[in-house]
Amino acid sequence: MNYFNPQMELTEINKMSTLSLAHIGDCVYELLTRTMLCTQGSKSVRRLHFRTVSLVNAAAQAEAMKKILPMLTDDELAVYKRGRNAKVNSVPQKATVGEYHSATGLEALFGWLYLQGKEERINLLFTAMMGDNDAA
Repeated sequence: MNYFNPQMELTEINKMSTLSLAHIGDCVYELLTRTMLCTQGSKSVRRLHFRTVSLVNAAAQAEAMKKILPMLTDDELAVYKRGRNAKVNSVPQKATVGEYHSATGLEALFGWLYLQGKEERINLLFTAMMGDNDAA
């Protein structure tokens, strides 16, 4: 198994729990965000950290999700909704329940795409979400 680019079969991915997909998708989203910020030029680590935190939180992810919702295929929308509707045990203080559920759906979608090896699709969606946010 290539853990950096797993390219799992869809039947195996669909057997995973929604929160497992969100678990890996959270990492994928944060890695993309950190990569975007680092490639935009030299910044202090402190500034990189604060900018990352401002983009990788439930409220920001929920807002970003609104930008790509019309772009999703039927299958992607189904995964997002499955993640959005997942039962979670707690919600961060700085997020509403709705924002947290939307962010969980986004993370599940990114995890689902990542495990399939759909790098181009992830990049397309991420770029669309970051359209106005990519200036640090």
